Amino acid sequence: MSTVKAYAATSATEPLVPVTIERREVGAKDVMIEIAYAGICHSDIHTVRGEWGPVTYPLTVGHEIVGTVTEVGSEVTLHQVGDRVGVGCMVNSCRECVNCLAGEEQYCIPGNTGTYASVDRDGSITQGGYSTHVVVVEDFVLKVPESIPYEAAAPLLCAGITTYSPLSHWNAGPGTRVAVVGMGGLGHMAVKIAHAMGAEVTVLSQTLGKKDDGLRLGADHYYATSDPATFDELANSFDLVINTVSAVIDMSAYLSLLALDGTFVSVGAPPEPLPVQVFSLFGNRRSFAGSGIGSIRETQEMLDFCAEHGIAPEIELVNADYINEAYERVLKSDVRYRFVIDISTLA
Repeated sequence: MSTVKAYAATSATEPLVPVTIERREVGAKDVMIEIAYAGICHSDIHTVRGEWGPVTYPLTVGHEIVGTVTEVGSEVTLHQVGDRVGVGCMVNSCRECVNCLAGEEQYCIPGNTGTYASVDRDGSITQGGYSTHVVVVEDFVLKVPESIPYEAAAPLLCAGITTYSPLSHWNAGPGTRVAVVGMGGLGHMAVKIAHAMGAEVTVLSQTLGKKDDGLRLGADHYYATSDPATFDELANSFDLVINTVSAVIDMSAYLSLLALDGTFVSVGAPPEPLPVQVFSLFGNRRSFAGSGIGSIRETQEMLDFCAEHGIAPEIELVNADYINEAYERVLKSDVRYRFVIDISTLA
């Protein structure tokens, strides 16, 4: 084992604090990564505050990680020392179930091993990217293209793939009408990616406060959902609606926006249930779906797509001692559009 610096939550109510955590020794198939940057995801906050279930404390979160390979195991073939790499929301899976064998390890039937708060193969609890180093099996490490700005690459490993995956799966592209609900960390990436895919993109945000940003990032239209006329005007308009918000919304109102055979996909994950009146689905043969992250194959595809199209998140770079304040600002939607921690500032 090696000991590295990190920030961790010690309970659901206390601020995160500097700690040291243990990383396993580099095994034959492992790589050691010196972390340069780690994104702050709303999932981190839900997790450390116990909103998604019981947590073993202390816990270091962070599943948007980029850094440099500093050591490789004796059997590693995919990466070498000096490579610029990334780690997203999972660090392993069973490799044996039908979903894993189909290359969809994010949907591993026994459950994939999350980058943090999961039981690792040695029985320990995985610890995430708010730390100086991490050890990950080579198959779950991504190559980060040089053309993506280093400090902006980290949020692609969650916000990027979480929006790219449903846009790709439901065939967003020329001739399709895509609505993005929410203009935050996930939403702004959905706008950029859907625009690059060639779709007609509409943002549905509570207010028009970010309209200029939305149009600048690629949206064709921008509406305020606080205006009831929006739902009347846009009824039966969209082939695909990507819901990125982590709050309860009026599902009947949003489902009414779908055209024939349209699909409403939730990628945001509110702690409370989203109630759906089944009659809302009957009209236009509508579908209500959910989407997780993406496979390792698809995540690499997303990184390469972003490199090709010049896509990177809009970020605010912060020092490690700002994490707790950043959390409060995320909860107030006071960030445009993703916080990234400069891990070199870890005390």
